[in-house]
Amino acid sequence: MDFLDIRILDILDIVLVASLLYYLYNLVKGTVAINILVGIIIVYTIYVVTQLLEMELLSKILGGFLGVGMFALVVVFQPEIRKFLLMLGSTNFNARRRILKQFRFFGTDSGPKMNLEGIMAACKKMAKSNTGALIVIQRNNSLDFVKNTGDQMNLEVNQPIIESIFFKNSPLHDGAIIIEENRITATRVILPVTNDRNIPLRFGLRHRAAVGITEKTDAVSLVVSEENGQISYVRDGDFVLFEDTEELLKILKKDLS
Repeated sequence: MDFLDIRILDILDIVLVASLLYYLYNLVKGTVAINILVGIIIVYTIYVVTQLLEMELLSKILGGFLGVGMFALVVVFQPEIRKFLLMLGSTNFNARRRILKQFRFFGTDSGPKMNLEGIMAACKKMAKSNTGALIVIQRNNSLDFVKNTGDQMNLEVNQPIIESIFFKNSPLHDGAIIIEENRITATRVILPVTNDRNIPLRFGLRHRAAVGITEKTDAVSLVVSEENGQISYVRDGDFVLFEDTEELLKILKKDLS
């Protein structure tokens, strides 16, 4: 009956492991890495079973595979590991509080609601006039390292403000804007550009910058093409497909909830 002797530290241990697994799942869901993660879990489960059944040969083979495989995992999961470490090392305490709210440590969210309708309305209007735009919306990771490259702002998000910033004759239209908690906190921001050679040539620097920032952080980006007025949505370094702006709005609401 020793298993009934549960200490508080045992409960804390279980909660911490569950939290790590939850974050790991959130980092890899919707990507190819989720299939790799499932495969690793299956191999590890078989390894544990072979140990319990004292199947020495198969157990040693699987144990050696798992031991050597840890080095390969660092390479395979490099983008996810980077995002996880960025999340842990983030200096944005408001972002940390939002993470903890997912576990209901702070109750319901009483902060300002993101004006996604206003953002989408601005994107649709700019798309009709082929006005180029690049909008980065923060989630958990701090964006201070790119905000410092632009002009600091503190404007409430609404359609007219966004349109005026990206107006072709506006001094603020160049670069990206950063949105945090329904506030535009920076304009004319210079973003890191991705080195991914698989991106089609029809996409310019705005799109490559949108991919770059979402590769390095968990932020999401909206891009309005100056050439054809097409609206693009980028998340986790990939372009997200959608049929119309109504579907895009639903995707945004889900990703930012």
